[in-house]
Amino acid sequence: MRKVIGIGETILDIIFKNEQPTVAVPGGSTFNGIISLGRMEVPVTMITETGNDRVGKTIKQFMEENGVNSDYVCMYEDGRTAISLAFLNERNDADYTFYKDYPNARLDVVWPKVEKDDIVMMGSYFVLNPVLREKVTDFLDYATKQEALIYYDINFRSSHASEAIKLRSTILENFEYASIVRGSTEDFLNMFKISDAEKAYHQEVKYHCRQMLCTDAEGDICLFSPSVTKKYQVNKIETVSTIGAGDNFNAGIVFGLLKENIRREDVVSITEEQWDCIVAHGMAFASEVCQSLNNSISKEFAKNYGRN
Repeated sequence: MRKVIGIGETILDIIFKNEQPTVAVPGGSTFNGIISLGRMEVPVTMITETGNDRVGKTIKQFMEENGVNSDYVCMYEDGRTAISLAFLNERNDADYTFYKDYPNARLDVVWPKVEKDDIVMMGSYFVLNPVLREKVTDFLDYATKQEALIYYDINFRSSHASEAIKLRSTILENFEYASIVRGSTEDFLNMFKISDAEKAYHQEVKYHCRQMLCTDAEGDICLFSPSVTKKYQVNKIETVSTIGAGDNFNAGIVFGLLKENIRREDVVSITEEQWDCIVAHGMAFASEVCQSLNNSISKEFAKNYGRN
């Protein structure tokens, strides 16, 4: 059975509403999607790091309770598990403040076994960070050699926009590794000063990766591939929190790739009908997460969705 392997940061999100702390939930860009896939009973593994402290142990237990293989979590002794304060505004979008205390030696783990057509999920600053880059590329080289399908969610926040020029070659290298690139209009603006999805695809992405999905908050989802170019309208919903919306869109896309039995060599020839099904899963997962303060789909949603 095909596996999904995530690589990315793990953090504890403390969510504030009206300036008051409301809930604390484990999070992280790739982590949130991996938890959702675990709840959908997909075989999942997470490569990440936490402190060997109370918060880190709680996060690792949370992974295990949600069907995630935690054998590849680096629990460091020097430093503490990262924490973020997420302040929701009137539109339920979050403004973040991060508290990080990492050791000098990081991500000291042996890589999990990757097999042909397994799916690797990666994203955010974690896979661009110069401190971690050598280890990240070592894993991506291994996954590529094993012929895994690599899904890259850019997730390039405005807090790193000043580093865009310095990180450009690393970003493009990630595009080269990727089978599918997913970004938001905000990501492309922060990276390339381009907010138009079509321009971003044709000017920056397609020469490296020919499959791209672009989201735009409540706007249309744009798909670009050799076989299909299409826009999907997003249904309007009442949101409780948009934290994790993009992460779970990714989880839904990966779930759809598995459901449609899309393998690495099939990606360039996915039909319009298949893309319609795949994107529908992405929108369903994202919509579910926006209606709660959770960072991942609920176990109830997963149980009912799995029957359909």
